[in-house]
Amino acid sequence: MSTRSRHADDLQVIAGIVDRVDQYTLKRFRSNDLQVDTKPDFTPVTDADRGAEQIIRDLLAQFRSRDAVFGEEQGQTGYSNRRWIIDPIDGTKNFVRGVPVWATLIALEEDGEIVLGMVSAPALNRRWWAARGLGAYTGKSWTSAKQIHVSQVSELQDSSLSYSSLEGWQERGQLRAFLRLAQGAWRNRAYGDFWSYMLVAEGAVDIATEPSLELYDMAALVPIITEAGGSFTDLEGNLGPWGNCALATNGLLHDKVLEVLQSVSDNN
Repeated sequence: MSTRSRHADDLQVIAGIVDRVDQYTLKRFRSNDLQVDTKPDFTPVTDADRGAEQIIRDLLAQFRSRDAVFGEEQGQTGYSNRRWIIDPIDGTKNFVRGVPVWATLIALEEDGEIVLGMVSAPALNRRWWAARGLGAYTGKSWTSAKQIHVSQVSELQDSSLSYSSLEGWQERGQLRAFLRLAQGAWRNRAYGDFWSYMLVAEGAVDIATEPSLELYDMAALVPIITEAGGSFTDLEGNLGPWGNCALATNGLLHDKVLEVLQSVSDNN
């Protein structure tokens, strides 16, 4: 089986798994008995986060038993050149408060590179997916899928910027630089979390960036952005989801955004 055929098969397997997870998370969303705890890093975690990851792990053990798994709630299990990276509920704070902007993120890493990603936001009735060389798509199902592409906006003054919050930029010492970027854009909105990046992939937004993220927050986003024609790096310009921060653009704006973000420090 060719690599492309194998990845297409992987996508179909993951789509079936995500169907099961969506059913579970939608039942737990806005439920009266949702259990919410605080993790050591002071971020919330719910029984739905843990339950969703367990469903994914159980089904991967059934259908992709030789592969390793790395998840937000249970960490690393197994060792292989193929590793599934899971964020069971990206946007847990939204989930807890009843805001429908949350999603399950699943990515596949092969030989140190992210080659496949799926993002499912069942409360928005939206799903996005991509695999290397196969393009990026959105749709409720395979039969209704639509291929997506980034925008062709080439000037910062014409661009739309999406972000999550300002606190992380202040902690990073780049709040002044970020504000310069936001003020230089045509429009800025805090759509937040995974949704910012999916809007970039669809061409509705041109720039999405966050100063502090984990691998599981970003991995599934990378192939969707890049297969849609965009660029995904950290804030130093290094490719991929490995730098604990993210910048995704339509590609045409990438170097210009990096230049602005590196142009001034809060310490200057």
